[in-house]
Amino acid sequence: MANRIKSSGAAGLALQVTNPARASGLVDENAEGEATSLADVRVYAFDHLLLVVDLGAVPMADVSELVVAAARDTSSVHRAMDATVQIAGNGYQIQLPPAEDAGFNEGDQAPCYPAPGVIVISIDDGTSAGADAGRLARDLVTIREGQIST
Repeated sequence: MANRIKSSGAAGLALQVTNPARASGLVDENAEGEATSLADVRVYAFDHLLLVVDLGAVPMADVSELVVAAARDTSSVHRAMDATVQIAGNGYQIQLPPAEDAGFNEGDQAPCYPAPGVIVISIDDGTSAGADAGRLARDLVTIREGQIST
């Protein structure tokens, strides 16, 4: 089951992303499972979709390709903002400053789709727009995996 968007006080909305953060390489851990580095990220917002990109790991040309694909498919583009991956509880969360622009609200179920250097987050709200966002998220992961293999 996907985690839910939560309030993070004055910082706005956030999402617990422990396993996706590890899978995408947004966090590095030592042998004891303690964080040794947390990525600096930028969050791009589209209708029903957030694209979280590791600024140190993904070349700008690759970011551009992902952003253009998301904008074209959703016919939308909202703010992009720098954000942080943080230690939260026994795992990690990502601050999502432009999440409300994309239609996310506290309590929304938000599946995560990791790929090297990115996490794509969609809204699972039972609507056709939510289903389209989930499909697009999987498509963006496929694009990112193709970028890595070439």
